[in-house]
Amino acid sequence: MHISAKLQAAAKEKKSTYSFEFFPPKTAQGVQNLYDRMDRMHNFGPSFIDITWGAGGRHASLTCEMVKVAQTVYGLETCMHLTCTDMPKSKIDDALKEAHDAGCTNILALRGDPPRDKEKWEATSGGFRYAKDLVKYIKETYGDHFDIGVAGYPEGCDDNDDPEELIQHLKEKVDLGGTFIVTQMFYDADIFLDWVKKVRAAGITVPIVPGIMPISTHAAFLRRANWSNIHVPPSWHEALEPVKNDDAAVRDVGTGLVVELCRKLLDNGIMHLHFYTMNLAQSTRMILEELSITPSQETPLEKPLPWRQSLGLNRRDENVRPIFWRNRNRSYIARTQDWDEFPNGRWGDSRSPAYGELDTYGIGLKGTNEQNRKLWGEPKSFRDVATLFANYMQGKVES
Repeated sequence: MHISAKLQAAAKEKKSTYSFEFFPPKTAQGVQNLYDRMDRMHNFGPSFIDITWGAGGRHASLTCEMVKVAQTVYGLETCMHLTCTDMPKSKIDDALKEAHDAGCTNILALRGDPPRDKEKWEATSGGFRYAKDLVKYIKETYGDHFDIGVAGYPEGCDDNDDPEELIQHLKEKVDLGGTFIVTQMFYDADIFLDWVKKVRAAGITVPIVPGIMPISTHAAFLRRANWSNIHVPPSWHEALEPVKNDDAAVRDVGTGLVVELCRKLLDNGIMHLHFYTMNLAQSTRMILEELSITPSQETPLEKPLPWRQSLGLNRRDENVRPIFWRNRNRSYIARTQDWDEFPNGRWGDSRSPAYGELDTYGIGLKGTNEQNRKLWGEPKSFRDVATLFANYMQGKVES
């Protein structure tokens, strides 16, 4: 089912809904663990999930595989990201065909970030320069099969901090076939709500989905906010600073702050929340439970059939199963499911689904390789690295 149709139906019913984003883990064990987590998070009742796409399609096969598994095995309505970065038209065609064959009917079309070995974003020969070009191509090639999502930037993006100009670009994407908007993360509800008013005033009427980033650790919170160049209310810093060295306390305090943000959005008529989970469940679960919008004994998850329905093309209309499938057993070791909720850097368990590429969501370095070489040189020995760290600690080298 198209995401825009789901959002519009929920809005008519005045029903609060939500969705989750996941990214392809780095290891095979991490992928399997993420599938287990997606299975459990299905019980939260998300309207849909989306799977990110690495620049240049470096995770293309895994992204496509995850989309297929989510759709056919776990019965999760899935949206696949697709970017223009280092993607010739042939790769785009392959990705769209795989998504189509897997039963996926939703694509989030993005320009993407520049590769790390380049100073600025450049179009690939034989590829697309802007997200609007990708939107147009998908629409012309597949008609109405795909619901096409586009990105919105309430506080600007890396190469353009003019909100008014970005709204015009957003309208171009919608006019060419975009049917819903997913925004960059933000922590200031007033900025987002003011931006929504401007978007509506520009004549854009498609559903707008706010991107919500839960807070798991203080370092990750600062890193993601700085990477996205978003405004953080001073009261948030004041609340988090005293507990910054206690991950559990940061998560508890952060949950309260994000819950307050979500409540303000819901109170102002924003009926859907999209969570950037970073492949972790606990923080998102805590937020949803505080908002009291998850399924419960009083309001159980609606199931049209007694089993979890596959959304694959060949089984989407399935309504009969052998009787022994009714008692399918599912189990996991509950006491260990949250062991990797605080992945501090790259020294955590590689089996964790949160163990991804260094540059995922800006976890690593923001500068390009060329800029970093100018700043730090090219250490080739243990002594060179030790000297670089010592100079940094003494304030002789900038971060």
